[in-house]
Amino acid sequence: MTRTTNAAEFDRAQRSIPGGVNSPVRAFRSVGGTPRFLVSARGPYVTDSEGVEYVDLVSSWGPAILGHAHPEVVAAVQDAASRGLSFGATTPAETDLAELVRERVVAGGVHPIEKLRLVSTGTEATMTAIRLARGFTGRDVLVKFAGHYHGHSDSLLAEAGSGLATLALPASAGVPADVAALTIVLPYNDLGAVRELFASRGDAIAAIIVEAAPANMGVVPPAPGFNAALADIAHAHGSLLIVDEVLTGFRVGPAGWWGLENAGSPVAEVHQDAPDARHVPAYVPDLVTFGKVVGGGMPLAALGGRADVMDHLAPLGPVYQAGTLSGNPVAVAAGLTTLRLADASVYAALDATAATVSEAVSNALSGAGVEHSVQRAGNLFSFTFGSSVAPRDYRDVQAQEGYRYAPFFHAMLDAGVSLPPSVYEAWFVSAAHDEAALARILEALPAAAAAAAAARPAD
Repeated sequence: MTRTTNAAEFDRAQRSIPGGVNSPVRAFRSVGGTPRFLVSARGPYVTDSEGVEYVDLVSSWGPAILGHAHPEVVAAVQDAASRGLSFGATTPAETDLAELVRERVVAGGVHPIEKLRLVSTGTEATMTAIRLARGFTGRDVLVKFAGHYHGHSDSLLAEAGSGLATLALPASAGVPADVAALTIVLPYNDLGAVRELFASRGDAIAAIIVEAAPANMGVVPPAPGFNAALADIAHAHGSLLIVDEVLTGFRVGPAGWWGLENAGSPVAEVHQDAPDARHVPAYVPDLVTFGKVVGGGMPLAALGGRADVMDHLAPLGPVYQAGTLSGNPVAVAAGLTTLRLADASVYAALDATAATVSEAVSNALSGAGVEHSVQRAGNLFSFTFGSSVAPRDYRDVQAQEGYRYAPFFHAMLDAGVSLPPSVYEAWFVSAAHDEAALARILEALPAAAAAAAAARPAD
């Protein structure tokens, strides 16, 4: 294709697209400079409109778990596309994917996904899960946590992470006050606040929604036992627990964060009284939302959970949800192939690569005298600047020396390494990050760490 500059592409885009982008974080507002317009990707690399190749640590925000343009995934997509792009009707492959998800999400013999509904985006999955929880319980109030991002539907944008954190927006215009009032935002990892709220308003609360392991305000893992305690509190008051695994689902392990958290973990041991407690899940969510990896990089997401709750969806129940492109055959083919290929060796490679990169970044920052902390949730990781104490909630994350990230980011970009364009995002590796890709990352780090050390806050 004819090459052009990123600057020229950005100028052209701004004349036709609001802000020149179709998702805000892509605009580089947090780090400054000109966004890179990507034209191709393969393995651990992406290439921009100027023909410059970068080692990619964004991985399409998670779904490129096998690396970009994996030959078997591409072949499955091409085969599906050759038989039709969309039917607006049910296909056998949709059931194949639902069965595969049910089979994979298991701990201690417990399968929390009894039924699954396919949708097109993570936002649609969480929006539907909330509507379903309200319809099932007959209640209206939703509880979420500051800094958690569950998509851009109206009731979820209060004190959200991801793009809102990047752009420093407290919420979004266009959300009616009456809608926002139905969402109560609590500080994360604070069970006292949750118990106090439920003691006073428990009979009005339809559900708690929580990121399984938050990764939209940087990575801030839940305190041990936090998610299990949320389930206990919600269930004691007749409410539901919605666990958002749009980012973590099938990315941090074959059964997502819930699988990691409950696979013979200490929290499961402490929480249960049974003799074989280490094999019993500490908690079982009522609803779980998936995105990213479940679609193999194509527009596909899902919500699943208890059969009695899921059966409240139309056509069986009174809670309406529909979508012409739900279960799109091309997207389903990508998701099925990706999940089938994501075996134990893939997760071992992801974990090893994440450990190598996060340790190397930390060592480089320490060597340059930059105080920081490293946060990990499985193979997801991020960094906060200014303190060696890992943040526990959104307020801690916001208190960091975030001004150090932009020079660090651009030094890495100039050296051919593409990082998330915001300090509030997680870093993603893939199974395709080989020794050559890692070597390029390691080579770029000293100069980037020095740039972070030299950074000064804006006046």
